[in-house]
Amino acid sequence: MRLGSSAGRARPLPMHRPGHDGAVHALDDQSAAAMWAAFVGAHPEHAGENPAFERFGDSAEMADELLALVLDGTKRATAGAVVEFRAEDEPLPRIGGLWIVADAQGTARCVLRSTQLRIGPLDSVDEAFASDEGEGDRTRPWWLEAHRDYFRGSCARLGVEFSDRLEVVFERFAVVWPEAVAD
Repeated sequence: MRLGSSAGRARPLPMHRPGHDGAVHALDDQSAAAMWAAFVGAHPEHAGENPAFERFGDSAEMADELLALVLDGTKRATAGAVVEFRAEDEPLPRIGGLWIVADAQGTARCVLRSTQLRIGPLDSVDEAFASDEGEGDRTRPWWLEAHRDYFRGSCARLGVEFSDRLEVVFERFAVVWPEAVAD
């Protein structure tokens, strides 16, 4: 979802920690607007931009676990199926694009900037990307198993046939706000 819009969109990814009540809550547009205003106050060159406002994963567990990995500096990459972006009528990420990430409660927690993008088949992931995602044991075999499971579910929900040739956006990012956790 874009800041100021009323519909929410999750940026899919595998594995994570529950919200306070185990539920994924609606995105809190006010918290995103406040975070964005603080960021633009420190970086006025971004005034007028309309960042995406999303959370990681498709569950409270995923949202909070992946966010924790981002905030502690472990996670600096993410992957999403191109078919999911298309199904949600969302643009693909772009290098330099900014997005605000929420926790399971829907509260904005940080601003990320896309630094590197590649679209390729799921099975084209390499060891470096798997490590940069920061999940599991950070190896390619673990990454492939976890993401195959996750994307099988996503494809089933969308009525799309899953295969290892599924087009995936491999995205690296930097944390740019708040300053306390920025890269």
